[in-house]
Amino acid sequence: MVPYVVRRVLTALPTIVIFACFVFLLQKLLPGDPVLAMAGEDRDPATIAALRIQYHLNDPLPVQFLRWAGDALRGDLGESLRNHDSVLHLITQKLPVTLELALLSTLFSVLIGIPAGILAAAKKGSVWDNLARGTALWGVSIPTFWFGIVLIIIVSVNLHLLPASGYAPISEDPWQNIRTMILPAFVLGNAQAGILMRHTRSAMLEVLRQDYVRTARAKGLPELRVVMAHAFRNALAPLVTVTAVLLGQLLAGAVLTEQVFSIPGFGKMLVDAVFNRDYAVVQGVALCTGVGFILLNLLADVAQLLLNPRLRSS
Repeated sequence: MVPYVVRRVLTALPTIVIFACFVFLLQKLLPGDPVLAMAGEDRDPATIAALRIQYHLNDPLPVQFLRWAGDALRGDLGESLRNHDSVLHLITQKLPVTLELALLSTLFSVLIGIPAGILAAAKKGSVWDNLARGTALWGVSIPTFWFGIVLIIIVSVNLHLLPASGYAPISEDPWQNIRTMILPAFVLGNAQAGILMRHTRSAMLEVLRQDYVRTARAKGLPELRVVMAHAFRNALAPLVTVTAVLLGQLLAGAVLTEQVFSIPGFGKMLVDAVFNRDYAVVQGVALCTGVGFILLNLLADVAQLLLNPRLRSS
């Protein structure tokens, strides 16, 4: 087990380095000049030259990257050009909000997608199977921003059941926090549930064709026990990886939903930073989401190792 984990960690490290290079170079390709934004409206040549020297922008790109990477390893992701606050401090403020939204969305997707996938596989070719597949196709195809607006109109404006937008920290008002997060979490979870349902159905159909399942049925075991105790347990390992990938996608891709529901998370901060040409914030958010995605995949591999004894013997 330990050699397998070590191999996965050694594989993840160069992936993080390559991604960091990509983030750094992508920032250089963005239009505009951050120095001009910092210099103000006068854009005095002496001020611009001093700023380029201060932020080492006259150095060659490899030197700039090594300095930026070294600072990032020490936890220094730079300073926001807009409010002159530490990027790391901004991230620590916004990350819990997006993480809560992503976890709630994943919970919705698991509660919807996995039972629907199990039912579709157990009742293959039936009305339930067709209904589950149609619902999954609808969830994957519908735009999240449109679905969010529709839910705001129906649930918030017409029925007055939940707030249309805003955010309340869970430490200040847990009940209001849940009320403000239900709609955006359901919107994101609905889209991911369709993907999870299809993977669950495929994994279950593969397991249900195995000899040990037919043996369990031949012994006269109840169908529910055959499906859940024998089939689902063996289909669970690949679903862990899929769920981790979906969680990583939610951490990186909740931009539109956070904008629609005015949630002050990673997505909204990233959009504001792009419009304000706050490149240090863009770099910091992109780096953290990418590293988080890679680490989630690493944890999913370790979880699959624990669930699948055959991997432990390899």
